[in-house]
Amino acid sequence: MKAPFPILYEDNHLLVINKPAQLATMGVRPPRPSALEMARAYIKQQYQKPGNVYLGVVSRLDAPATGILVFARTSKAAARLTAQYRNREVTKIYHILIEGAMQRTAGTFEDWVRKDERHRRMHVVSEEAEGSRHATLSYRVLKSLGQYQLVEVELETGRKHQIRLQFSSRGTPILGDRKYGAQQTLPSGIALHARRLKLLHPVRREWLTWEAAVPGVWKPYL
Repeated sequence: MKAPFPILYEDNHLLVINKPAQLATMGVRPPRPSALEMARAYIKQQYQKPGNVYLGVVSRLDAPATGILVFARTSKAAARLTAQYRNREVTKIYHILIEGAMQRTAGTFEDWVRKDERHRRMHVVSEEAEGSRHATLSYRVLKSLGQYQLVEVELETGRKHQIRLQFSSRGTPILGDRKYGAQQTLPSGIALHARRLKLLHPVRREWLTWEAAVPGVWKPYL
């Protein structure tokens, strides 16, 4: 079976894909597809597995975002990878296109953020606010492109919509992200891409690094 998305790595313990835009990681109802269900169908047919196929989601990407997404093929791998993410042992590098320009070419963002379930978004709040969680990332500007900038982000915490919110709250929303204040749209999704990921293989205990090329819809802006 041809995989429904580019596969970056595959063995008995892991499946690593380059997720396309507008595909939810999981948790959507039919007929809308999810990366998890498509990956399960691929594994089931590729390896002729009977019954239900186990795949553990150890990280998520917002539906409009693109890039590296990791699934665990066993519960042991899932537990070990989840621990790596929780202990911040995973290196997560993202590339984004922002509207406007950063005041500094490199820096760190630290905020306290909170979910707004009613409006399905996040807000920056005070540390004392009920339900607030710490969010931190570091960034560096790679290239200025007229009214846009290409920025590399290393995510230290993994809060919902974190990169989207932290850049938007500083007046530089991600291109295409109308939910968080962007003025311009992309043909598909938003300009948020999980570019590079480094983690420890859950069984072989060796470091693995993957890179995923940015989507073709970015080319007119680069």
